[in-house]
Amino acid sequence: MTAARSAAAGPPAGALRQMLVPLALAQFICSFAGSNMNVMINDISQDLNTTVQGVQIAITIFLLVMAALMIPGGKLTDRYGRKRCFLAGLILYGIGALLSAVSPGLGVLILGNSILEGVGTALLIPPVYILTTLLFSGVAARAKAFGVISAMGGVGAAAGPLIGGLITSALSWRWAFVFQALVILVIIMLGRKVLDPLPPDPTRPFDTRGAVLSAAGLILVVAGILAADDNVWLMLGLIAAGVLLLFLFFRWVRTQERAGREPLLSTALFRNRTSNLGLITQNAQWLILMGTSFTVAAYLQVVRGYDAIQTGIIFTAATVGLLASSLAAERLAKRRPQRTLIQAGFVLTAVGVLVLLALVAGTPGVWAFAPGLLLIGLGLGLMLTPSVNVVQSSFGDDLQGEISGLSRSVSNLGSSLGTAVAGTILVAGITATPGRAYGLAMAVLAVVALAGLFAAAKLPRTAAPSAP
Repeated sequence: MTAARSAAAGPPAGALRQMLVPLALAQFICSFAGSNMNVMINDISQDLNTTVQGVQIAITIFLLVMAALMIPGGKLTDRYGRKRCFLAGLILYGIGALLSAVSPGLGVLILGNSILEGVGTALLIPPVYILTTLLFSGVAARAKAFGVISAMGGVGAAAGPLIGGLITSALSWRWAFVFQALVILVIIMLGRKVLDPLPPDPTRPFDTRGAVLSAAGLILVVAGILAADDNVWLMLGLIAAGVLLLFLFFRWVRTQERAGREPLLSTALFRNRTSNLGLITQNAQWLILMGTSFTVAAYLQVVRGYDAIQTGIIFTAATVGLLASSLAAERLAKRRPQRTLIQAGFVLTAVGVLVLLALVAGTPGVWAFAPGLLLIGLGLGLMLTPSVNVVQSSFGDDLQGEISGLSRSVSNLGSSLGTAVAGTILVAGITATPGRAYGLAMAVLAVVALAGLFAAAKLPRTAAPSAP
């Protein structure tokens, strides 16, 4: 059954819109979790008797667990069903949020937030994108659906500092996790109405060795980046070990395919040039978003002494920009090729990073951050949806589980790299040379934006905008 026939024979438009609500809310809360802790850095470190670097590690581990397990999570949807994995992930996430809310120390916070919420996210996010692809057919219809989901995800990431700041200032940082648990409860109630267009296949094999190799490889690579400010040799050793494991993973995948067995990922996913370029743009987008969020939030709190709510309010500019451009995804998809939208998004984002560098360095006022953050938000919102659509639409129904897991893994790897790379640069010099550390971190993000623009320029041209 093709995606088009599934959608045509499925529920009416009204029912589809109702099912889209819990899927979009799920992306919102997972993205929110990745950024809201950025404004709680001082509060959490003081309450749990830890350091800024300790909180950075907790944030990065959460993002890394998502990235490392997203591919296996996507694969499990074929075996156990997309709705079942979606609900199981929500329950596990909710347990992690409640545990985080009562954590007495950094270790329990990492267990609840970084591990349980991370694993739960890896289970629930692939079904969001698989179900959307199966239920909505055509570039414009999918653009509208993915526009809502991407908007909610982007707003969750961009508004995380504001919402987290309000909760932290009014109550406590612990209530931000209670808020997450309450949203999860609402999603579970709404999610019971979600229909799975394809039945689960319990006979589908699961590549355990491939899952272990891929997850361990990704974890070691990011752990190496985090070690950069402590020990260069440790950094190089961890990255080398991670690259070796990833090489062994791809070698194992080829061995499985030659033997006629089903690996964790099909090599066919990497033979699609359009999808590969789309994945690069996704990685760059989330690296910039989370890198900017951590860098600016840490700078505002540690260097300028702003509290959580002040920091969150400053990020409103990014939230407004991202929401405005994301919600215009359907209209833009009808008028412009997706490659053009992605390119324009990277240009706006790069300009926004440069504006942040220029204004913040020369202006002590708080509003110096607003123009740059607004441009970054507009740019990211403009390209999040077309990048997802390019990747998901490159494959048929039989590979949706795998490509969704790979797509989300690449995006969340970008998020973890953004926090790790920018955070490592910032934390290493934020006390001795705060201005230079901030400038260097933002300059790295500008280079990433240019690299994303280069990848977007290589995407194939489309003959015309999608039809309504």
